[in-house]
Amino acid sequence: MFLIVAKYLIPKGYRGVTLFPFVLFKYREDLKDTILINHEKIHLRQQVELLIVPFFIWYLLEYIFRLFQYKSANLAYRNISFEREAYANEKNNQYLARRSFFRFIEYVVLHKK
Repeated sequence: MFLIVAKYLIPKGYRGVTLFPFVLFKYREDLKDTILINHEKIHLRQQVELLIVPFFIWYLLEYIFRLFQYKSANLAYRNISFEREAYANEKNNQYLARRSFFRFIEYVVLHKK
């Protein structure tokens, strides 16, 4: 995992983006944010499990599906299974040590947050 500060590569409204093996952060102080780093580590694990490229294809397709479902970009993003898993477990620093493979599947069920 390589942590990089890349303020101008991060979309407005976001603080981090994970593109295996890189984690890009908007601000230098984000490098000390253990919750944000754990969130992005969960995405790294998801990307490895799906062999990286399929992860991004699934992510995009699920985002499009959720956009039609919720008619809101923010709700669509928040309800992508990968994001639901990461947000639900970002405060648990032990999560990745106990996480089973393909755990994000449990978060695919349609659910409005």
